[in-house]
Amino acid sequence: MSGRTIIDWADWIASPAGRYVLGWEQQQLDRVVSDLFGYHALQLGMPQLDALRENRMPGRGLVLDPAIAASAPYTPPPARGLAGLPSLSPLPARHTPEGRSAVWCDLLDLPFEAQSVDLIVMPHTLEFTSDPHRLLREAERVLMPEGRLLIVGFNSLSLWGARQSAGRLAGRPFIPARHDLIAFTRLKDWIKLLGFELERGRFGCYRPPLSTDKWLARHAFMEAAGDRWWPIFGAVYLVTAIKRVRGMHFVGPVKVKKPVLAPKLKAATPSTTRNKDS
Repeated sequence: MSGRTIIDWADWIASPAGRYVLGWEQQQLDRVVSDLFGYHALQLGMPQLDALRENRMPGRGLVLDPAIAASAPYTPPPARGLAGLPSLSPLPARHTPEGRSAVWCDLLDLPFEAQSVDLIVMPHTLEFTSDPHRLLREAERVLMPEGRLLIVGFNSLSLWGARQSAGRLAGRPFIPARHDLIAFTRLKDWIKLLGFELERGRFGCYRPPLSTDKWLARHAFMEAAGDRWWPIFGAVYLVTAIKRVRGMHFVGPVKVKKPVLAPKLKAATPSTTRNKDS
């Protein structure tokens, strides 16, 4: 990998470390999304990872930002659709799964109606956007009540996060992220403020940040040990959150219970006993 301040995803995922991380992420996403149902699901960014391939929702789409995808090995089409909306033109076959189309747009201004999507997956998207909190607000806006948000990111509280911090100071980053890594604790605070409820969190990739298949294989024993003894220090996390709406009630017949009335009380009978003179 080069010594540039930003590493291209296309270069990194071809490296041993990239294949190791993407393999874990694909496995975890396949397991989680297979149990989520609805009508519309979106993957925001990172077309090299098919986050929705095991999901069975009829409407699945890939949303890409031309600014973020500038380092990818393909160029977004400049054409725009009606009313200024992005064209729904498919990506090359190696990037777009069969039966799906890609939407090119600014991820900070998603061209979708409010409360219209059941599932949003963001694989490392927050690490490349210029305003991660605004992107989360956009995801909250388009998600339906009880909709799911899946976030995949690098864990700053890990050996990989430590190497990334040191590498950025030296001008040789190890992980392809344009901005500082977002700590898991910080992300939990963000999604909580936006009204999401954390459903589950999963950490993985406990091997050290090594650059060769040989050395990564030698540390395979750390997977089981890390998952048991230091789970929060995995290199990658997967967060699943549910959008909660306050004041939402289930629709259905309302049964009105009649109040139970207390039995009527009788007035006390005044004593009629009189003292008689003898």
